[in-house]
Amino acid sequence: MMRMKRNRGPLLIVLIVMAIVIAGCSNAGNSTSGSISSNGTEGKTDSGAQPAGEGETVKVRIAVNGNLNPLIIAQEKGWLKEGFDKLHAEVEWSKFASGPPILEALVSGRVDLTFLGDGATITGLSNNLPLQVVGLIGEGKNLNSILVPVNSSIAGVQDLKGKKVGLGRGSSSHVYLIKVLEANGLKQEDLTIINLTPEDAQAAFESGQLDAWVTVDPNVTLNVANHKAKALDANTEVLAPLSMIAHSEFAKDHPELVVEYLKQFKRSLEWQSANLDEAAQIYSEQTKLPPDIIKVVLERSSNLLTAYSEEALAAQEATTAILLQNGFLKKEIAFKQGVNDRFVLQALE
Repeated sequence: MMRMKRNRGPLLIVLIVMAIVIAGCSNAGNSTSGSISSNGTEGKTDSGAQPAGEGETVKVRIAVNGNLNPLIIAQEKGWLKEGFDKLHAEVEWSKFASGPPILEALVSGRVDLTFLGDGATITGLSNNLPLQVVGLIGEGKNLNSILVPVNSSIAGVQDLKGKKVGLGRGSSSHVYLIKVLEANGLKQEDLTIINLTPEDAQAAFESGQLDAWVTVDPNVTLNVANHKAKALDANTEVLAPLSMIAHSEFAKDHPELVVEYLKQFKRSLEWQSANLDEAAQIYSEQTKLPPDIIKVVLERSSNLLTAYSEEALAAQEATTAILLQNGFLKKEIAFKQGVNDRFVLQALE
C-alpha cells in the first residue's frame, strides 16, 4: 500500500472508513462483485444524486444484489424505466455478488438503492454509513441451510462436533450457524470453521475436504437436487431478514423516487409469484441454472415487501448481539433507529 502524506487527511479518512466497512462486514463467502453498470461503464463516484430542476434528469444508481433478485424482473420488463421516466429519472444499474462490496460502493456514492442481508445491514448501521432501512423484503426463514454429503454419517446438528465446516466468515450463513448451534447445545468453538468463498466451498465440499457447508439458495436446492448433499434439520427456526436500503442523502433529496422504486419492486414480486415458470426462465438466462431448480428456489423463498415487523426487528437485534459478541461489530446499535418506514407505507397505499 502506498504511504499517505500528512496533508492528505481527507483522502486518508475516506480510506479508513472504507477499510472499516470491508473489515467489519467481511464475507469471504461472497467477496466477488461487479460494479459495472448495464451499459458497461463503472458507476460514478460522486456522493449521492443532486436535486433535479424541471427538465433535468436524475441518475438513480440501483445495485442488483445476487442473481435471483426481483429487480432483474423489473429491469427485464422495463417497469422501473417506465416509472422513473415520468419522474425525470433514469436508472444506472450495477451488479454485486454480496452485501459487503455494496457497502463500499454506498460510501463512495455509487449506490442509491438496493437490498442487503442481515449481517451487511447491521454492519453498515454500526459503522454509521449513509444508509436508511426503508423496508422489509423477506424474513429469510429458508435462506440458509447446513449441507452434508448425501452419504455422510452426520445425521443431526449435534454430530457436527469436531467436524470441518465451510462458510463465509461474518456472513448471514455464519450467523445462522451460531444460532443453530446454540439451539442444539453447541458453540462454534466445538467445530473447525473454514472461511471460504462459495466457489471454493463448493469444490471443497464435492472433494470431501469439508464435513459440512453452511450456505444459501440456490446452492442449497442445487446440491440437494443433484444428490450431492442433504440438508440437516436445524431443530429451530432462524430468521435472517432482508432489508431494502436507500442512501440517506438520496432518500432526503428524492423521496418520490424511493417510493416509486418500492412500488415497482412490489410489482415485480407480485408478477413473479403469479408467473413462476416465466420468472424462472428469465433468471435461468441470467444465471445459467436450470429453470426447474430456480422454480423450487422461488417457491421456497418468502419474499414480500412490508414495513418492518416486530418479529423481524427482534431477529435483527439478536443478530446484532451475535455480531458484537463475536467481534464483527465495533459498537452496539439499536437496529430500529436505522429504520424509516414512511417510504414503504406510502408505496403500499
